Amino acid sequence: MGEVERKLGIDVVEASGRGATARMSVAGNTQVHGLLHGGATMALGEFVGSLAASLHAAEQGKHAVGIEISGSHHHGVRDGWVTARACPVHLGRTVATYEVAVTDEASRRISTIRITAALVDPPQTRPPTAP
Repeated sequence: MGEVERKLGIDVVEASGRGATARMSVAGNTQVHGLLHGGATMALGEFVGSLAASLHAAEQGKHAVGIEISGSHHHGVRDGWVTARACPVHLGRTVATYEVAVTDEASRRISTIRITAALVDPPQTRPPTAP
């Protein structure tokens, strides 16, 4: 887990190449109006999608690198915890795409995030590039 995830207080619930789930407290992650910050929500979504993509890539001896993320916020949240669940949309040899549903404690979807990662050879095994 990286520094951003630690600062946001993200806790992993479960993770595999087929998906990942993590939780984050709303407290400490709000914007000026007292609502959960959209950037914190996107960071949570990117984390679970990237975690799942990395585990999927590792099954093939590869690394996952993010190439696209997009999100829509549907509802605001002022307190409690939110949960992000990444489910695969496409698991290929070169690309993996996940849809992340972020829900509040009442299981209401507050955001939908889509993340795509390229699956690449680890740096030490990449063929040299021509000058």
